[in-house]
Amino acid sequence: MEKAKVSAFLKKYTMVIVLIIVTLFFTWKTGGRMLLPQNVNNLISQNAYVFILATGMLLCILTGGNIDLSVGSVVCIVGAVGATCMVNLNMNIFVSILIMLVTGLVVGIWQGFWIAYRRIPPFIVTLAGMLMFRGLSNIVLDGYTIAPMPDNYLMLFNSYIIDFFRGERLNTTCLLAGVLAVVIFVANTLRGRRAKVKKGYAVTSAGSDIIKCAVIGLVIVLFTWRLAQYKGIPNILLWIIIIVLIYGYITSKTTVGRHLYAIGGNEKAAQLSGINTNKVYFLAYANMGLLAAVAGMVTIARLSSASPTAGDGYEMDAIGSCFIGGASAYGGSGTIPGVIIGATLMGVINLGMSIMGVDANWQKVVKGVVLLAAVIFDVESKKRAK
Repeated sequence: MEKAKVSAFLKKYTMVIVLIIVTLFFTWKTGGRMLLPQNVNNLISQNAYVFILATGMLLCILTGGNIDLSVGSVVCIVGAVGATCMVNLNMNIFVSILIMLVTGLVVGIWQGFWIAYRRIPPFIVTLAGMLMFRGLSNIVLDGYTIAPMPDNYLMLFNSYIIDFFRGERLNTTCLLAGVLAVVIFVANTLRGRRAKVKKGYAVTSAGSDIIKCAVIGLVIVLFTWRLAQYKGIPNILLWIIIIVLIYGYITSKTTVGRHLYAIGGNEKAAQLSGINTNKVYFLAYANMGLLAAVAGMVTIARLSSASPTAGDGYEMDAIGSCFIGGASAYGGSGTIPGVIIGATLMGVINLGMSIMGVDANWQKVVKGVVLLAAVIFDVESKKRAK
């Protein structure tokens, strides 16, 4: 019995364990440079677009293993439109942000219409979108890079939360935020456990929950401690947290979320149960366009420029993060926390190999192997379950 519990625990937290092992490996191989405060900060800023895009990509994958190949090109066209508005036309940054969000949403609606209501395969629609929007980006930019972005726009994404307590060596506000996050996480875990017990649902062992809270709590504290040694909490981290919390709630607590999982599990059965599958498909891809717009805003802020090559390969990072984080290649399975773990793992691998000076081509090889291994693990697990 104990062996079965250990096996179940390891299976449930496989990617968390892998993430910890990979982080420790790169910390060892880089002589500790991997976890320097500035590199921990870089892990967030350089991979912010991955967290955002992967969150939206999960909703597409849940509908049956479908993906969106156009997100990198949408990031590019949104950035091109935003830079043109702010730099070339001197428009107000908030009006420009609204235009960027509307641009991404319109793209998502366009693709969602063909996928949901005309039943064109998502692969074909988004492949066409990848080509179309990359071409349109070059037309808008006329092949040139637009830079720099306005300082007040950069402040929204690239600045840091001020330290209200003015710590001398450590950012006290950052440390307190980390402790508060741990308290909230532990309280939510205990509340969820009590609610399940009250309703008569099966729950994991108390020891399992204690280990989970201890490990995750320790990671949060160490993470915020490292950030506190640099400049504190970056604004972009708040954007990521807000998006993750919103979509975590949508996928786990709302009717739309349940419908996404139902369609991925069995679309015919979902239709027979009264679910409007066309509407769910449409919402998934319209939402993907909106989040691609947010990623575009983040990208031009980080680079302080909009270029014709922006967003190149972003779709692969987003898709890879979802599958590595436990999303099923067949749809109907996957969580937002899992996606965040997958995106973090991708970021750690990128950062670790970059610090080690590994050739960019070998980095692609390693990421490809990790992605293939994650999908093979998912497929083989399902075969054994049958």
